[in-house]
Amino acid sequence: MSQGPDTEQALERLIGSALRELPLRQAPPALESRVLEELERRAALPWWSRSIAHWPLAARAAFVVLCTGLAGAALLAAPWAATGLEWLQESAASMPLAHEVVVLTSIAGELLALFARTVPPVWVHDALTLSVLLYAAFFGLAIAAYRTLYLRPGIAGDGS
Repeated sequence: MSQGPDTEQALERLIGSALRELPLRQAPPALESRVLEELERRAALPWWSRSIAHWPLAARAAFVVLCTGLAGAALLAAPWAATGLEWLQESAASMPLAHEVVVLTSIAGELLALFARTVPPVWVHDALTLSVLLYAAFFGLAIAAYRTLYLRPGIAGDGS
């Protein structure tokens, strides 16, 4: 038995008006006090213990500059890391466990270099583009599902 959209909207308006006429319920005293205590505790936290959105503008800017500098340093240090790895191989020859770790690291590096030489860069760019598109599609579908399941207009009694 399907009802028309007019019947559904009339029913939604009727239920919404009935719910608006109900008196507001009071929270239990224990819950109310716990919620207020938690709000006070969170308000008393120092700025560095909160999320970055609550940091002062100068601290956020310094954080971005620091992260950018560290990322740049990591990119610039890659050639030196190869030299350090060779030195580590030579010095770890006398320690069996360290030698095995260095050998495994070298093998992983060689496999990565082989992968970089074998796979065309276009494939890597295409794979990254595809993964970005799939993530965007996933989030789009998640938003649509959320809006469909939880944000249907007129049910909450907002007058629409």
